[in-house]
Amino acid sequence: MKRVFGDRKTILILLGPTLVIYVLLKIVPVMWSLGLSFFDGNSLSGFTFTGFANFGRFFTDPIAIQSLWVSIIFALLATGGQIILGYLLALLYVFVLRKGSAFIRTAVFFPMVLPTVAVALLFRNLVSVGQNQGPINDIINLFGGKSVEFLASSVGTMAVALVMTYWSSMGFYAVLLYTGLLDIPDEVIESARLDGANGLRLVRHIVVPLSMPILISSIIFSFNSTLKVFDSLLALNNGGPGTSTTPLTLYMFQTAFNYSDYGYASTIALMLTILCLLFTLAIFRSSSRKAEA
Repeated sequence: MKRVFGDRKTILILLGPTLVIYVLLKIVPVMWSLGLSFFDGNSLSGFTFTGFANFGRFFTDPIAIQSLWVSIIFALLATGGQIILGYLLALLYVFVLRKGSAFIRTAVFFPMVLPTVAVALLFRNLVSVGQNQGPINDIINLFGGKSVEFLASSVGTMAVALVMTYWSSMGFYAVLLYTGLLDIPDEVIESARLDGANGLRLVRHIVVPLSMPILISSIIFSFNSTLKVFDSLLALNNGGPGTSTTPLTLYMFQTAFNYSDYGYASTIALMLTILCLLFTLAIFRSSSRKAEA
């Protein structure tokens, strides 16, 4: 095996096709999009070099700034809920249910495999009003309240989107964090308990610090995925009412395919990429400082 994998020709033959496909499908589109951000126009009308004009346009575009804040707020709230709920479920699996948690893990994880658009349509029907009123408003009417048009306001739409995100993804983060908790040696837990650490003290001072690597990875993964939310908000209320819940991804899609402004859409995509990169670097720096301290 050492002779085979030590041969450069063998390595080139084995990895060459994969690298070519990766470059064609990943690197080339990214570089192409980066180049388009310095141009204005589309493939029909032609492209005109504008330099950094699209970046200046982004920071003076009120819809772009609003979409940026929608993406950030949604990502922060969704990440916080996903990680907290997932971690609580992981603790439940390890310290309460233990070996009997297999069925619960599967049941909670199941919504993750459902298509996002199908989940969004499900929640849309749950909170609907009118002739096809959903069960949520039926329950509200049962207790004497008036039907609430959740999707008629930005706050209501965002609340439904967050609940939908928690329900569909907390099982995934529960399993992810569960695997991290399993790596904590039983001897450490038993020693801490003998020293009087139980309940919240055990979790705070022993479990959380030892599971910090997988916890940080989960936070980064969750934030980057929720920052790029698209199909759920599109299917739920099309970024409405108006543009009040339109994230950057949906605004980028509309700019590119509704208005055929590929250069500005590429700039929006680049700004989203930079935002993900900055957050990831910030998390890594803060975690490294804590480790050094």
